[in-house]
Amino acid sequence: MTMESPKSSAAEPADDYLERRALRRGSAGWLLLTGLGVAYVVSGDYSGWNFGLAEGGFGGLGIAMALMGVMYACMVFSLAELSSVLPTAGGGYGFARRALGPLGGFLTGTAILIEYILAPAAISIFIGDYVESLGLFGLTSGWPVYLACFVIFIGIHLWGVGEALRFSFVVTGIAVAALLVFAVGAFMDFDASKLNDIPVEADAFGSNSWLPMGLLGIWAAFPFGMWFFLGVEGVPLAAEETKDPARTLPRAIRWSMAILIVLALLTFFASAGARGANAIQEAGNPLVEALQPGGEATALSRIVNYAGLAGLVASFFSLIYAGSRQLFALSRAGYLPRFLSLTSSRKAPYLGLLVPGAIGFSLAAATGDGARMLNVAVFGATISYALMSLSHIVLRRREPNLERPYRTPGGMLTSSVALVLACSALVATFLVDVTAALIALAVYVVAIAYFGLYSRKHLVARAPEEEFAALAAAEAELERD
Repeated sequence: MTMESPKSSAAEPADDYLERRALRRGSAGWLLLTGLGVAYVVSGDYSGWNFGLAEGGFGGLGIAMALMGVMYACMVFSLAELSSVLPTAGGGYGFARRALGPLGGFLTGTAILIEYILAPAAISIFIGDYVESLGLFGLTSGWPVYLACFVIFIGIHLWGVGEALRFSFVVTGIAVAALLVFAVGAFMDFDASKLNDIPVEADAFGSNSWLPMGLLGIWAAFPFGMWFFLGVEGVPLAAEETKDPARTLPRAIRWSMAILIVLALLTFFASAGARGANAIQEAGNPLVEALQPGGEATALSRIVNYAGLAGLVASFFSLIYAGSRQLFALSRAGYLPRFLSLTSSRKAPYLGLLVPGAIGFSLAAATGDGARMLNVAVFGATISYALMSLSHIVLRRREPNLERPYRTPGGMLTSSVALVLACSALVATFLVDVTAALIALAVYVVAIAYFGLYSRKHLVARAPEEEFAALAAAEAELERD
């Protein structure tokens, strides 16, 4: 996959090219970034993961969650090292660009964009469902609610990154606090016998009360086990807006993952043990269902219901941020049209926010199918995970002497585990939703055609990720001489 660094277009950008595409430096410390990492994911604790119970039962989803937790832990440790080496807004695209060449970088960046454009679109639909179920202002789930989400929260991002991250931190704090309150309340009604109450499919290979759909159910539950962690890999995208990124990013990534593991375990066991796995496996709001065994709302269930809305807002808001920074980096380097990386007087990539927002709103309003869009997002995510893990392995082997302020515990073994599990999760997406996987694949093919026919000939050599790769090529040539 590795290719020689391509030349930029004959018409080099103007001298002020990078000045017009600058982000606000030093806007975030490790605490805000830790909050950002949790914000990406927290909505997954409130809904979505429980559909994995229908695929694998409590045992199957539990094993899938554990394996996906291992995948994410190994991957984020690898990303912590890579982000200390190359702290730019390109994140995973920048890492893959250095390790796998222009095509590898583009494939990784495109996969990340699929995830970060589709996931907010899906979450806007879920927000609409919550607004309707709570009876807020008499609104129903539909395009006016979706539009309000995109307009209000993109507006906050346009205001400035510091303000945006502080807003995200507060909303995320509310959602996390409510999860802890939920766990306390749910564990008061915990009954271990309820965990494996899903009827067993007798003809499924290896089926039993803990694995009612058999051994294959474990694999089918992989995409749902990911929902407890999906998005945390976006922390490095804030690199250019971070104080001392080589030290701050690894610390924030590690803390985010530690918090998410605790929340996943509490949510998973408390929900199933309070109400029963069978009762919540198809619930749109499993935490609320877990607190209402008789169907009657309680004070605690209402609190959790409102907090679920806060969790959705936190993830929606932070994923918009991640998508805009990935698009910004790809555009600045010429992989996508260059005008998309222009920044405002407040150093916000305004087109990088508005264009994905318009696409996301259009998809939400046109389809109303949040589950399908999330499955497409998961497909893109798994491709990016495999390529980012591979990038860590390649750089460790090819450039062992590269300065690494942070080094991944376990080295290549850690990233190899992440690579194998990411490939397994990619295949599992076809078990869950073949149509979603094929849609994502079609988008991917179109993007690759664009790269091959146009953008690979118009890259910007002065972009940070391209300069970093060019430096590596020059050093390698000197070593050969």
